This record gives sequence, C-alpha cells and structure tokens, in this order.
Amino acid sequence: MKIGVSTYSYSALVNNGNMTQFDIIKKAKEMGFDLVEFAGLIIPESESAESYSTRIKEECARVEIEMGNYTIGADFINGSEGDLNAEIERLKGEVRIAKILGAPGMRHDATYGFKAEYRGTKGFQDALPILIKGCRAITEFAAELGIKTMVENHGFFCQDSERIEMLVNGVNHENFGVLLDIGNFLCADEDPAKAVGRLAPYTSHLHAKDFHTKPGTAPNPGSGWFCSRGGNFLRGSIIGHGDVPIAQCMNIIKRTGYDGNVSIEFEGMEDPLRGISVGLENLKAYMNG
Repeated sequence: MKIGVSTYSYSALVNNGNMTQFDIIKKAKEMGFDLVEFAGLIIPESESAESYSTRIKEECARVEIEMGNYTIGADFINGSEGDLNAEIERLKGEVRIAKILGAPGMRHDATYGFKAEYRGTKGFQDALPILIKGCRAITEFAAELGIKTMVENHGFFCQDSERIEMLVNGVNHENFGVLLDIGNFLCADEDPAKAVGRLAPYTSHLHAKDFHTKPGTAPNPGSGWFCSRGGNFLRGSIIGHGDVPIAQCMNIIKRTGYDGNVSIEFEGMEDPLRGISVGLENLKAYMNG
C-alpha cells in the first residue's frame, strides 16, 4: 500500500503565500511520500486548466513522485444552478483534466443536500435517484479514459456509511467506488470502525485523517472547532493524536485485501509540515503493526 498526501494538507501554507502547488510536489517528495493527491487546482488567470495540468504532471515526473487522485467538488442537486445535465457535463471536463494530470482516479462529491426551502419535505431517498444518475454518467464517461471515479463520505448529507453504500450499490458499475475517509464519519456522528467495516469492500482509495472530539454537552471549546451533524465538537488533529481509531480501521481495511493507495489529509491547527510529518510516522507504524 503506497502512502501519499493530499495538497489540502498544506492549505494553511498555500493560503498565506508561503507555498505553491508546485512547491507541494517537491516538499511531498522530500517528506518521503510515494504520491501526491491534488485537491483541486489553483490555476493562474492567465493560464488554461489544460496547460497548468500538463505542467503539474511534468513537475511530478521531474521530482519522481507519483500522481494520486484528483479530488474535486460537485453537487448533483444544486450544482450548475440546479441543472443536472450541466453539472454532468462540467464534471466530464474535470475527468479530462484528471486524464491530463495522469491521475488514476477522480473523487467528486455527490451533494450537500436540498436547499432550505425543501427542509422537512425532501430527504436522502428523494436525492438518491438523482445522485445515482449523475454518478453513473460520470463513471461511464471516465471508464473510457481509464479513470476510476468515486465519492467520499463527505458533506454531512451524503456521509453516513449506509447512505454511501446505497449510492454505490445503486450506481452498480465496476468503475465506481468509494474514497473512504476514516475520520469523516465522525462528522455524521458515526463510529469510524463500524463504518469502515461496512464500506471497506467498496474502497477505491483511502484517506487517513484524525480528529479531536468533545461531546456536545460540553462547553463550546471555541476557535478551531466545528460541530458534527449531531452537535458534537470536532477539531482536526495529527494522525495518532486524536480520537479516531486509525490502527483499528487500517487493520479492517487490510483484512479485506485492499492494496490500493492511502493519502494523509491533515487539517489540524498545528504547523502543517510538523503535523504531516508526525502523522506520516504514526501512519507507517499503524500499517506495519
């Protein structure tokens, strides 16, 4: 199992101007990662997405690090002003970018749920046929280009393992699977180990992520924390420092025979380089334990 890192992990350094996506490629190699996963592209206004993607691919080749997943946002309910066909066409364009990058897979979201005016009248069962149609259209197109597609347990609405399983079973295509984020189940107040056990057979790619947790009955811990769907408090942490049972989840994954890639996604308050480095050290120990 090769270990990578998501560019999202370096967001704090990119946002304050201390690092570019090209710097991330070099730094990921220096830190000992096998691959780098791109969570969106930061394209200069003067450059096309195609040209920028080509340069990213060339830089990865130059520093001798593999290209991991291409990770993008999507919303088959609300995206492209609520036009499902337009959202599908937009995502097909992103698949073409994934092809230029040389990414083996592309993760896209499913939906963040219905707008406020539908609250109390429409739920996941209403969304499911739409999500199935959108995901199937994208994966059929991507299969022709040799790109695996997947959704992540992400975004609160389509995050529970049961909902993800229903979506994957509904799409029912060998090219479509799950980007399994070990930590994200806590955002839906779901036990990570139980959820990983359910979705492990569908996993196409893996995210290692950890969170600190506090119960919703406790006082609000303040800046840096956010609420789960059920009102519990979460804060991103260094892998191994939080409350997600990373080692247990990795053992579950290994028992299913999964031999794909795993990427660290760090979103803690610590210095990113320190947080990523310690997380990598801990993840390796869990994988070899």
